[in-house]
Amino acid sequence: MSAPHLPKVAGIDPSVPPPAQTAASLPTSASVAPAAPGAVIQDRLAAWVSDLTTLHELTERLSRTNVLDEALDELLRAGAALVGARRGLVALEPADGLGPAVTTGLGLAHADLGHIETVPRSATPYGRILDGLPDADGGCDLVGDVETDGPDPRHREVAARLGYAASYALPLATDTAGRLGAAVWLYDEPAEPDERRRHLVGLYLRQASEHLARLVELERARTRLATVAEELLPSRLPRVARVQLAARHRTGPRGGGDWYDALPLPEGALGLAVGSVTGSGPSAVAAMGRLRASLRAYAVMEGEDPVAVLSDLELLLRLTEPARSATALFAYCEPARGKIVLAGAGHAPPLIIGERRTEYVETSLSAPLGMLACWEAPSVELQPAAGETVLLYTDGLLHRTGEPMDRAFARLHAAAASVPKAAREDPGAIADHVLRTVLPDGLDTADGDHDVVLLAARFE
Repeated sequence: MSAPHLPKVAGIDPSVPPPAQTAASLPTSASVAPAAPGAVIQDRLAAWVSDLTTLHELTERLSRTNVLDEALDELLRAGAALVGARRGLVALEPADGLGPAVTTGLGLAHADLGHIETVPRSATPYGRILDGLPDADGGCDLVGDVETDGPDPRHREVAARLGYAASYALPLATDTAGRLGAAVWLYDEPAEPDERRRHLVGLYLRQASEHLARLVELERARTRLATVAEELLPSRLPRVARVQLAARHRTGPRGGGDWYDALPLPEGALGLAVGSVTGSGPSAVAAMGRLRASLRAYAVMEGEDPVAVLSDLELLLRLTEPARSATALFAYCEPARGKIVLAGAGHAPPLIIGERRTEYVETSLSAPLGMLACWEAPSVELQPAAGETVLLYTDGLLHRTGEPMDRAFARLHAAAASVPKAAREDPGAIADHVLRTVLPDGLDTADGDHDVVLLAARFE
């Protein structure tokens, strides 16, 4: 007759760094002499110090994250090490309903997360936490085999499909922010963390929840700022005969002051503008909105003279915001004549993209607005051929490459020159190709603090 099996507890997966043990193993033979009381106390003290060291290292790693997604990934990895699991997920769903709502998995594919979300929330401990039910204190949940009776058939079906037999869930909450979400770790076999592991992961999540609450507030502030910045920009581009327009814009996480504009002018003309206000945050966004509105007024009154438009804008900036500077470029376009007159104030030169040429427009060097007592620079006249596109952009596109400016300009030129022939008839496709080529990792990159603006005008 076989010996009875002891109940299984969660083990430490070899792929996850294990925390230190907190208790010495029991003697396996009656012949082994019991340890002296002093030795037992020393072992326990050593185990406590080891646990505290592990906890300190994990919380330090979490505190170094400053983006919500990175913090959630770190929380899952650290929690898996503490409870001895391989997989898990964290569902961020603040109780105030203001978001952000995020679900991130560890060792789970996107499809796996989708399967788990088909389980009724009331059938899982972490779902009850998210719903704020009275008994939502988390804890261990032994799912059971599909052949046995269980609390919810769908839960057992999903568990069998994904290959987990037990879960351990805990709430993410703080005294001030309330409930933020829930974390759950999955075991391949019926298991649960012992008391020591429960204590350690509880201490860790207490600190992690405070850090997450700060990142949630930061994410909300970034979202509000980005929304305000988007609202200050054109909701749609105008339709002007013989010109096709497209714009791409991305606000940086700290909220910058880059803008673009396109407005129809008298006698079938078109005004194009891009610019960037120094600084970041709400003040820069507000300054950007004021400058853009002022430039529109000046363009309507004297748009045929871009130098006069920028001179008026510089005077306004110097009188109303003397501590701030800005770069700007304004182009007065006459599509019927195939003519563009433009002037720039410390701004990057436009690109002309066509089948026969891809080149920067030679503009004169000039200081940004607000840098000199009196700004003035000569205008430049160009005549784009039919089918050519003039690409205006802000220097955030160049800064996001992380390269020196000369290399960034070379990369941008190469990207414009490599636009496929089929895409040259669509200014939106041209802008998208340039973005993908210049920033192959996308707009959400490590050097993503800068705004990015592209304004493409294709002349027919």
